[in-house]
Amino acid sequence: MQRRAFVGVSAAVVLTMPFVAEAQKPGTVPRIGYIVLNSAESGKHLLAAFRQGLRERGWVDGENIAIEDRYAYGVIERLRPIVAELIRLKVDILVTTSSATTWAAKDATESIPIVMTVSADALGEGLITSLAHPGANITGMTFLVGPEIAGKQLQLLKELVPAAERIVVLTNPSNRSHAAFTRELTVAARSLGAQLQIVEARSPEQLDNAFAAMARERGQALLVLSDSIFVGQRRRIVSLAAANRLPAIHYQREFVDAGGLVSYGASLADMFRRAATDVDKILKGAKPGDLPIEQPTKFELAINLKTAKALGLAIPQSLLLRAHEAIQ
Repeated sequence: MQRRAFVGVSAAVVLTMPFVAEAQKPGTVPRIGYIVLNSAESGKHLLAAFRQGLRERGWVDGENIAIEDRYAYGVIERLRPIVAELIRLKVDILVTTSSATTWAAKDATESIPIVMTVSADALGEGLITSLAHPGANITGMTFLVGPEIAGKQLQLLKELVPAAERIVVLTNPSNRSHAAFTRELTVAARSLGAQLQIVEARSPEQLDNAFAAMARERGQALLVLSDSIFVGQRRRIVSLAAANRLPAIHYQREFVDAGGLVSYGASLADMFRRAATDVDKILKGAKPGDLPIEQPTKFELAINLKTAKALGLAIPQSLLLRAHEAIQ
């Protein structure tokens, strides 16, 4: 495996005392409510990265800080009860790991600080009012700079599969950012001479039907929009794409590790690790609404050459030279 240095993406995230953070009272341990839409298994490397970031700043889970992690296992309806439980536990901060979890937290409290480890498009979705001064009780990271990245991904997909004219886009209509990304893709597709087929999946149970629809429409390539449920189901999505012989591009590198063809986006693990910076600031008295929302400054291209070979694709040398990592 050829590896190059990954320059991460910054993220802001987690913990604190009440909204205006005060000095910790002697003998008290800050409690963090850590909310995940998917399973513990699918995101354990991200929680590990977050814990590492805390350790780098002197916070050790189980010693001078406590993480209360909760999982919705892909069911959005479970998020509100999870948030309510954490509020009853009097957590000092709610750490959210997707747009869906941030909305559930935002709807439940205006006083407990909320730190987003990731969000698709925090400003575009209406989670915040400004990147520089998010206001209220939210800060953190928006890991997409805007829907224009979808156009870049479509361009990369066309470089990989130049003959592909019918390109499928897998969306989740429950994701509030996907409408803007779909509009961006529609414009980009015209300039690339491609025809888009939008296929929806709101839950893991709808993925089989979504891929059956792709087959009926004779899709020639696949673009998977960034979505927490899709990340949690990445192995299944990769398997379904392989079964349908669909070359696919994803945002998260985790898909490529699971056997996906290519990804282009920011590093989730680095964002979760660096999120501890805002946690530390809030614990030391910063107000979350005064901490600027951070955005990625570096995007990584990863290619799975083994998957390309299985699909009978020859990766252009121009793409290989731009890749941060090529998995043999």
